[in-house]
Amino acid sequence: MPWPKPLSSVLKNTLSKSIQYGTEILHQRIPYSPDNPYLEGIFAPERQEHFSTNLKVEGQIPAELDGALMRIGPNPITVKNPRNYHWFTGDGMLHALRLKGGEAHWYKSSYIGSASVQKKLHRPQIPGKTRGVADAVNTNVIHFAGKIWALVEAGAYPVELNAALESKRHHLFEDDQDFPFTAHPHIDPETGDIHAICYDALSQNKVFYLQIDSKGKLKHHVDIPVKHGPMIHDCAITRSQVLILDLNVNFSVRSALKGSILPYQWNPKRQARIGILPFGGKAIDIRWYEIDPCFIFHTVNAYELDSGDVVMDAVVHSKALVSSIQGPIEDQDIRLERFIFEHGTGKVARTILSEMKQEFPRINEAYTGRPYRYVYTISFGEFDDPSHVSSNTLLSHDVETGNSESYSFGENWVTGEVIFVAREGAQAENDGWLMSYVHALDGRPSKVVILDAQHMAEGPIATIHLPVRVPVGFHCNWIDYRKLRTHYS
Repeated sequence: MPWPKPLSSVLKNTLSKSIQYGTEILHQRIPYSPDNPYLEGIFAPERQEHFSTNLKVEGQIPAELDGALMRIGPNPITVKNPRNYHWFTGDGMLHALRLKGGEAHWYKSSYIGSASVQKKLHRPQIPGKTRGVADAVNTNVIHFAGKIWALVEAGAYPVELNAALESKRHHLFEDDQDFPFTAHPHIDPETGDIHAICYDALSQNKVFYLQIDSKGKLKHHVDIPVKHGPMIHDCAITRSQVLILDLNVNFSVRSALKGSILPYQWNPKRQARIGILPFGGKAIDIRWYEIDPCFIFHTVNAYELDSGDVVMDAVVHSKALVSSIQGPIEDQDIRLERFIFEHGTGKVARTILSEMKQEFPRINEAYTGRPYRYVYTISFGEFDDPSHVSSNTLLSHDVETGNSESYSFGENWVTGEVIFVAREGAQAENDGWLMSYVHALDGRPSKVVILDAQHMAEGPIATIHLPVRVPVGFHCNWIDYRKLRTHYS
């Protein structure tokens, strides 16, 4: 018999606070050490918020761009013990570059106003409920239901922002249901519905599928039974189905006892599987496909074939979160792969699309859930040390022809996730621009670059020099201000 909702919420809050208290006690016992590569170099925090209208531009910004390039990532205000600080858990900071009429109007950085951030900065709490063991909202930023939302996984609600980057409230969009959310939902380009596979650090035996309509109201949800508390960072959708990644990074008591703030660890002994659930279906309708041990942080895209088979492209890690309690960069193989889930046989065919180490795949999102051709990623070098990871090259793969091209920003630079922005009225899938934040290894101020996607190898058509160094972060998106409910200049 399920607990009545008010009582269930009380028990969850009590459990959450108990875990937080116990974790704090445990972390106090970890010997202090100042060493942590995720607090140095390109990762080093910039704890001051910044606003500037004095921006140097080289080249020509496309005049039709009217919005902001927003990038989010961890930027811890305080770190009690660097030894057990994990990069994934830092306080969230949003960076935005406002473009309009071919000009760079302003750059702004702002902390995401979670309860813990507001307390540290001595600011009033923002409205709305909070949930989950931790509330650092630091992983993704999206435009949905006419508003801007900062996202994280493992339990916390999204945070609504206005176009001036002010945090307004915690909420599951426009719905009052008590569910965790994810850092990686996918929006159906035809319906505007958002689809997400979400997990809660407090629930080790189930994850959640949420379908939320274009106005922000919960349309459908499914409780999905699982074992071992899997970390599910991403999912994928087709026109009519969602793919569930139940893989080999799981909740680990052992990792927690070692002092990890993020107690998830590589678990090769469990059976990795990927489930396919029809939109509107139930848990019993999921068809599970077993695969070899691996982990997928990010899918590329998925679509259905006339045969009923499902294609999914993804960046596949041979292993992840094996031993480090500070961040994800460890020795591992990373490949761009194609999975074909055979409906008739229940088998999975896997093909390597690229052997190069790469991550943060992006596509023209008008092709989400549909057959597509182009994927954009960034290269990674060796993984012996976070300080020496080379991510200075943008890659473009044509999955139809198998051809690839690249552009390097140079040895002194590291590029973050590169996003695609379609040109208005574009007839070709790759007719648009590629945009990213680029970071200097020597600590100089960062910059934003814009490239023509059809002529990527020619380099940037515009470079906007920022007034400050932006720490390396996670995800980036273009927010079109013309599509927001409330306009800001």
